[in-house]
Amino acid sequence: MFSRTQKLIGEDGLQRLFASRVLVVGVGGVGGYAVETLARAGVGTLGIIDGDLVDISNKNRQIIAFDSTLGMPKVEAFKKRILDINANCNVIAFYERFSAGNSKVLNMDWDYIIDAIDSFEDKVDLICFAKQNGNDIISAMGAGNRVELCDFEICDIYKTSYDPLAKKLRKALKDRGVKSHDVCYTKSPVMHTSDGVGSVSYIPPLCGIKLAGFVIQKIIQKVY
Repeated sequence: MFSRTQKLIGEDGLQRLFASRVLVVGVGGVGGYAVETLARAGVGTLGIIDGDLVDISNKNRQIIAFDSTLGMPKVEAFKKRILDINANCNVIAFYERFSAGNSKVLNMDWDYIIDAIDSFEDKVDLICFAKQNGNDIISAMGAGNRVELCDFEICDIYKTSYDPLAKKLRKALKDRGVKSHDVCYTKSPVMHTSDGVGSVSYIPPLCGIKLAGFVIQKIIQKVY
């Protein structure tokens, strides 16, 4: 299965992926594509946490959303999908919404955490808990209300611009003493909708795959 990956990263890189442990918090449009990419790359242990069920409104952009999965917990559907991709992957599914009350999941020796949650307060708590716990973490910024084909880039939160979520997060993290934090964001213009956040099929995957690729590269370059 991994022969083509091995041609690029070598046996040593592949073994590092097999031994790695990555937690994805939020497995919707962005987080779902991150999970898919990590599973196909060979990450040995995948933690997934999400308290939502698959809904018909997810079908326009979420990789796990099919008629056959409607009404299922997203983490349950993803666990089945990951094991269908790679039966050797150790999938740890948490059917719950991340919050300050269940931050204990961060104590499970993760090599990297991908933050792909929507709730701003929970996002801030997740980042701060991870920093306090010594976890490496990267966060997704806004992927909704955009249609322009865009490039997502990774940088420190304090070097972002144009993204309204990043602007709000910069202040919150500064107030809580966080001096640096990696995020994935785009300068693509945000559209304004009258009744909630809009989304289209191709923007969230761009962000999710970029996040996963960054984490994969960090893992294979890691010096033990």
